[in-house]
Amino acid sequence: MSGDGSKKQFWKRNTAKVPGNIQHVYGAQHPPFDPLLHANLMKAGNKPPSATTPGKPKKATTFQEFESITSDAWDVGDDDDELLAMAAQNLNIEVVMETANKVIENHSKLRERRQQRMDKMTEPDEKDGQEAHEEEEEEPDEEDEREEGAETTTDLSFSSEALPLSGNRLVKSHSEAPVGSPKEVGVEQAVLHRQQSLPHRPAIPLVPRIVDQNTSGTPAMSEREASRLDKFSQVLAGPKTDLEELRKLSWSGIPRQVRPITWKLLTGYLPANAERRESTLQRKRQEYFGFIEQYYDSRNDEHHQDTYRQIHIDIPRMSPESLVLQPKVTEIFERILFIWAIRHPASGYVQGINDLVTPFFVVYLFEYIEEEVENFNVSSLQEEVLRNIEADSFWCMSKLLDGIQDNYTFAQPGIQRKVKALEELVSRIDETVHCHMQQYEVEYLQFAFRWMNNLLMRELPLRCTIRLWDTYQAEPEGFSHFHLYVCAAFLVRWRKEILEEKDFQGLMILLQNLPTMHWGNEEVSVLLAEAYRLKFAFADAPNHYKR
Repeated sequence: MSGDGSKKQFWKRNTAKVPGNIQHVYGAQHPPFDPLLHANLMKAGNKPPSATTPGKPKKATTFQEFESITSDAWDVGDDDDELLAMAAQNLNIEVVMETANKVIENHSKLRERRQQRMDKMTEPDEKDGQEAHEEEEEEPDEEDEREEGAETTTDLSFSSEALPLSGNRLVKSHSEAPVGSPKEVGVEQAVLHRQQSLPHRPAIPLVPRIVDQNTSGTPAMSEREASRLDKFSQVLAGPKTDLEELRKLSWSGIPRQVRPITWKLLTGYLPANAERRESTLQRKRQEYFGFIEQYYDSRNDEHHQDTYRQIHIDIPRMSPESLVLQPKVTEIFERILFIWAIRHPASGYVQGINDLVTPFFVVYLFEYIEEEVENFNVSSLQEEVLRNIEADSFWCMSKLLDGIQDNYTFAQPGIQRKVKALEELVSRIDETVHCHMQQYEVEYLQFAFRWMNNLLMRELPLRCTIRLWDTYQAEPEGFSHFHLYVCAAFLVRWRKEILEEKDFQGLMILLQNLPTMHWGNEEVSVLLAEAYRLKFAFADAPNHYKR
């Protein structure tokens, strides 16, 4: 840019100012397009790389350099060109069909044998000689079953193994891995042996396999949980809620039964005065649907269609898929995000904002249902109920984003500051980890950008995010300030695993696929306690960052 004769400022936009116009959609993978910059980059791409002076680290001074550093911050494999390239790969149909037939055949045999044994158990007792004869027959059946199971495992070994890499990119699921001949797979096994120890990132279950308190389902409450619920009920029952007392109670987690009303109070969506709450709800809900009538039809206009298109693309990438991909839920999320973008033209829609709707939507859904959300058909609810959930989610998400909007304005300066602060903080609290990542040239922006942009929602199960947000809303500046210390504690939590990795690729795969799928309230509580300790030590003494 310095070599350009016009000396045009990079940050100066050449587009005309249109009142009410939303800025172009951008994010970690979508920086604003500048024709002059594009031409310069094309020229630079044709020149041989210049020799760099050793010992002088290159500083990121442009948004393009910032974007290139953060290229690994998003899940790899979401781009359309990569998907098309994968689709173009030749599949060995014979191997696929042979394996599928073996799986179906073995599965059918196992089911038949189980059914036969069940039938024998339900038959009336016969003579002792016949029973002895049946036992003799069952024993080889069990041996056959074990043999069949071993055969099944052998047949499926190449398809069930972890395949984290395809070429030079991360494979996020088995369905993305290229299917090759068994001979080719055997060659790859040695290369992939180390990566197989790392967990995959399947769709994270919303509801824990082992019921996690205060999140979903209705497990029997312990005496401590019942006591906490009683304390919340007493605070909420008064004519005017003591918000300071409510925050103290909420810091350690909010019972599921009172989480919806508590979140609405802590975000400032509802007033502390109980008499004014119903009228406030009616007014705010009507106001939101007034925005829908006024703005939503403009989503296909020339100035807004890029925004709506990006929202439409991003929503299917969200978790949990079983909930978000329901047509009714998709429509609700599209309206919420588009209306927010219309009303906030300084930032417009940025990738990452879409994830912040989900916790509010799920929590306010629990206000009307008792069963698990994973398997719940949202369209079975009354239309009025869905409208209330949608409006409440919009306003509470807006309240959250009001405190962190500099994360999503042009060049995302809030995130850059927080990532830099995280790097300085980690260098003080665990210099070994910091130096280890420096040794293998891992930039904090390459993994922590997503932690800040999505508030750790891509790193934790949704149940843990909801528990984390209980504390964030109880903590002063929880989303904008306390989150930094949570990220620092979260990184150091994986100290052992980080130090075991001895190359850049291994570190990046670990940091983007941290094994938290089975986390629950206990792990989140320990994380928050450590984050609070760090905040207590460093928040009021910023000079401690410095050496």
